[in-house]
Amino acid sequence: MDKSLIEGLILCGGKAQRMGGQDKGLIELKKQALFEHSIERLAPQVGSLMLNANRNQGQYAQSNYAVYADTYLDFSGPLAGFHVGLSHCKAPYLAIVPCDSPLFPKDLVERLFISLQSQQADVSYAVTKNTISQQSQSVFCLIRNGLKDHLSHFLDQGERKIDRWFHQLNYVEVLFPDESAFANINTPEDLLKIESLMS
Repeated sequence: MDKSLIEGLILCGGKAQRMGGQDKGLIELKKQALFEHSIERLAPQVGSLMLNANRNQGQYAQSNYAVYADTYLDFSGPLAGFHVGLSHCKAPYLAIVPCDSPLFPKDLVERLFISLQSQQADVSYAVTKNTISQQSQSVFCLIRNGLKDHLSHFLDQGERKIDRWFHQLNYVEVLFPDESAFANINTPEDLLKIESLMS
């Protein structure tokens, strides 16, 4: 895989209501901000990197990566961040991860890329399985550049669901066996669990 074909985007724009409204990307895990953990995971997998943040942009900019705010200002959820990434992406593909899942696979982008290429798809995204059901991890995805207008139309219709947008495209699901790798932090209890996993 030629990493120069792929630009990475870390989503740091969520409201984190269950964390008291804190800026989730700046919450510390093992004395390091969550978004910095995501940078350490994603940067080696891509050719370049940018951040999507709607608050405290100066603090995010200290990472020396470009920081962009949502242009859809009605809180359109992660898809607003996807739109920002597609608006600024200069590479043929955009790899997206959230800031609150610091254990995502180190081969995430490579596996998404291989599947996308083999199926000639517009988008590939992670899924996991447990004993009961399959779980979409659609915020961990790789998108072909050039779909910004399609996404704009989708958002302008009031749509907000990632999977619903993906299913309008040529998509491929990529199974990752370790569900815990996609564990995310929504509550203080989640933060403690992730700390124990990292230990």
